[in-house]
Amino acid sequence: MKREARLSLALLLASGLQAAPAMAAEQCPDSARSAHPPTVNLRVDNDIFGGAHQDQGYTNGAMFTLVSPNLQDYTEDPCLPRLARWMNRHLQPLHPQEFKQQNMIFNFGQALYTPTDGSRSDLIGDDRPYAAALLVNFGYNARSDDHLHTTQLALGMIGPAAQGKQVQDAVHRMLGDEKFLGWHNQLHNEPVFKLLHERMQRWPSTNAQGWGWDAVGHWGGAVGNLATYANAGGEVRFGWKLPDDFGSSPTRPAGENTAPTRRGRDDGWAWHVFAASDARWVVRDITLDGNTFRSSHRVDKRPFVGDIGYGVAVMHGRWKFALARYHRTREFEGQQQTPVFGSFTVSRTL
Repeated sequence: MKREARLSLALLLASGLQAAPAMAAEQCPDSARSAHPPTVNLRVDNDIFGGAHQDQGYTNGAMFTLVSPNLQDYTEDPCLPRLARWMNRHLQPLHPQEFKQQNMIFNFGQALYTPTDGSRSDLIGDDRPYAAALLVNFGYNARSDDHLHTTQLALGMIGPAAQGKQVQDAVHRMLGDEKFLGWHNQLHNEPVFKLLHERMQRWPSTNAQGWGWDAVGHWGGAVGNLATYANAGGEVRFGWKLPDDFGSSPTRPAGENTAPTRRGRDDGWAWHVFAASDARWVVRDITLDGNTFRSSHRVDKRPFVGDIGYGVAVMHGRWKFALARYHRTREFEGQQQTPVFGSFTVSRTL
């Protein structure tokens, strides 16, 4: 690995290790922990759930997320340690104001993108570039009743420093699959960022302790050299003891189980099914448009992209499991297949 790649990866890993304790500060009052405990989420996305011939496009992703308890503020609350409070003082323009409840999230993850034909070692001009992104993300949620605002800042690296080839080779070796041979054509190393803001509204049913339904609408957008877009969509859920959050569709950066809650998680078993949609007007997507400041492989992206997903979530005690499948419209001109992939999320309150 080149020195540049080792340094970039080390910096991102150090950021993750430093920020991880932020959601489990020892000074946090027991009352805050018991009513709204911190949560850990682990999510894995993979197109293996899409069926035959789906090892392409957004082929694999993994994300580890830490969710704080509900906070009084982002700079003085003892539920956040000194490092997080110091960092938040420098990010005050991102903090939502005048809301009843608020919390903070930190996550660390990787995403891999590949063309359809992994047996070719030459550059495939009419298919998407090989790309890998390694990202850290700082998010601020604020809630008033059934309204939620979320602002998130993602920082990271795209290119060989993101270790996409190494991760995919290791997974394929473990599964007995053939390696993809074109990773030397991947996008060049480039620092990336994305600033996202999204707003959500929930329309709950009246029965929160038995059978019920709810609907969650969302709208927002993002700017940055990683991605720039505007989006809108919604989700409908039906089941037993619906959680007091803003949806179960984890593939959107603001869609995971990270919102501040008005009540703790119910005892016993709870479950629900959900269907979600998201439509985006895409101005920039570095995984399709190529590097910002250097010449690289690129394709002609389509400006409008949509996702439809469906799945099931099961909760018991401290644990929550969510399994979903997503269908996406074609993202660039000449794309051979519509992407299909799945997502599996495990959550545990601490």
